[in-house]
Amino acid sequence: MRHLILVLGDQLSFTSPALEDFDPAQDAVLIIEAPGEAKAVWSHKARIALFLSAMRHFANGVAARGWPLHYVQIDDPVDPGFDERLRLALRKHRPQALRLVEPGEWRMLQLIQNAVHAEGSVLHLLDDRHFLCSRAEFADWARGKKELRMEFFYRVMRKKFDVMMDGVDPAGGQWNFDAENRSAYPKRTGPGVIPPPAAFAPDAVTREVIALVEKLFPDHPGALARFAWPVTRDQALEALARFIEQRLSHFGDYQDAMWTDTPLGWHSLLSATLNLHLLDPREVIAAAEQSWRRGHASIESAEGFIRQILGWREFIRGVYWTDMPAMAKANHYGHQRNLPDWFWTGQTGMACMRDSLKQTLEIGYAHHIQRLMVTGNFALLAGLSPQQVCDWYLAIYVDAVEWVELPNTAGMALHACGPRFTSKPYVASGAYINRQSNYCSGCRYDPAKRTGETACPFTTLYWHFIDAHEATLTVNPRTALMAKNLQKLNASERQAIRSRAGQMLDALNDL
Repeated sequence: MRHLILVLGDQLSFTSPALEDFDPAQDAVLIIEAPGEAKAVWSHKARIALFLSAMRHFANGVAARGWPLHYVQIDDPVDPGFDERLRLALRKHRPQALRLVEPGEWRMLQLIQNAVHAEGSVLHLLDDRHFLCSRAEFADWARGKKELRMEFFYRVMRKKFDVMMDGVDPAGGQWNFDAENRSAYPKRTGPGVIPPPAAFAPDAVTREVIALVEKLFPDHPGALARFAWPVTRDQALEALARFIEQRLSHFGDYQDAMWTDTPLGWHSLLSATLNLHLLDPREVIAAAEQSWRRGHASIESAEGFIRQILGWREFIRGVYWTDMPAMAKANHYGHQRNLPDWFWTGQTGMACMRDSLKQTLEIGYAHHIQRLMVTGNFALLAGLSPQQVCDWYLAIYVDAVEWVELPNTAGMALHACGPRFTSKPYVASGAYINRQSNYCSGCRYDPAKRTGETACPFTTLYWHFIDAHEATLTVNPRTALMAKNLQKLNASERQAIRSRAGQMLDALNDL
């Protein structure tokens, strides 16, 4: 065998560089399912099922091409670890080289390198051309910069790939329309009718996977009754088309809006298929830009959506590989509290957390404002361990792959990386949640109260956070107003906040 080509579960594309010049006479494809990967973090059942189903559908595509395929199934009676399963395959097939696209996760890269070295094999690692910016290109851009900012990187990418440009100038005369994309749903009428995203009834392959997950991982969190994620290239393209045609038009307006029992809003739900490489970011960006140029979507919606992919997604991957492995241990504030039990059950009196966690447990998804300004905001204000919180995010969401999950959680939601690539901690009181949602209506906590038995934990802990970090917040132009507002409180009011916050922090499981 010339090349044994390892296709990882988040690299399911036939345009992969590893599959270029494939010769079925002397090459073979290797795909490995490993139960150890489902248990590296306590993975949501839907996350496990999505990966397994997509991998098996891709394997069927390999077989349909008549290519030699070696597929290790999750319940094969061999060592459960990915690295050991890889070593067995190398030992059995003795290829001249193991060939693969660079993994998206630091840990997986180490596992593969160690396994190849242990077996005395040769490793050919290839750049992942799924991304528009290579790791080397990002490193060149980041070199010498103490602090990295997405906005400047995004402008470079817009110019390089001529996306939403009018010659040398940004379309519409500005780079960023974020200020126009923060509307809440109308309080009196709510979100109204939102066209649903594409959904896919499980086929025979997916039904078999669902049964297998229920059998092998019965104690894992989450449910599979509503599993409807795209698991093939064709389904991913259908999901993209549905979003562009029916949902992009209001994505910008309401991307920051939240509403009870409205788990999907106007969001694209394309992150999982992008992260599995079932979609190419270039085609997603092009579809959004074409929709705007044809007058079907506003410039605010198109730019806001494109910025998440061409800007933030590419930026966050670059930051991950630039700052690993130290990023995994980052803890700017030294937070050490344990994750409350209700993160795994949703059984909390806070309506915003309860709704966000309920949908997460049911379908493995919450949109970015729920992740940043509800669960992430609470985790930061409560001083939860960044490592425990990051493990939870990696476990619980179907689109979670570490290169995107870790910097988003540690760096943005928890500010555990300090000012390295976010200019401020994203903290807010219950007033923000009340403004952006209907969660506070009927909640047992009052977002307007800082102290007392009915004080909203977000509000109390927000003021407690400002009080604890007043000195550093004062000198940061983006947070100086927070500190200034705190200084309007007298000593007894500040002491009352500290006292009530202490009670809450001592009894997080009871909130």
